[in-house]
Amino acid sequence: MESREQTALRPKPMPGQEPGGEHGPVRRPSAPRRRRGRRVAALVCGVLAGIALILSGVGLATVAGMTRHAPAEPRPQAGAQARAAPTPAAAPAPVPVRPTLGLEVVDDDRAGARVVGVHVPGPGYTAGLVRGDVLLTFAGTRLATATDLARAVAASDPGRAVPLTVRHATGTYQQLTVTPGIVT
Repeated sequence: MESREQTALRPKPMPGQEPGGEHGPVRRPSAPRRRRGRRVAALVCGVLAGIALILSGVGLATVAGMTRHAPAEPRPQAGAQARAAPTPAAAPAPVPVRPTLGLEVVDDDRAGARVVGVHVPGPGYTAGLVRGDVLLTFAGTRLATATDLARAVAASDPGRAVPLTVRHATGTYQQLTVTPGIVT
């Protein structure tokens, strides 16, 4: 047997990798077999999950997020409406005009509606309202809650000036004039 010296060009072999060691060559399981088993297991799990989704009524396209079609139109109900002749497509109904003050309000501890937000630009901002003001009357109507203010504004005419009584955060009262705008 030939004896080899250890040099920088020929390092000593790692234990277990000697060609003719005591126990012979070391045999390791091949990596492709392990990968193949994992691939088969993942495929089986995927198929079972797909079957479970289909049986539960969820389509695979929905789960994958690949649907690009518009939602289906509702089917007419059986009965008189289903037997009626279809009407031609009508123009959409006009959106009703609603007046607004451009404010966000909540109920105050006492009577009134407390301003918690002012939209800029907006009718409330133009009138001089700031956060913390409490609205007490609107067009002569006393306001106990924020709902009362919403009803009073909805009943007002857009573009027409309305008197408003305000209690500021400092405790002072002031009469303001606000012109409700239109939501577009």
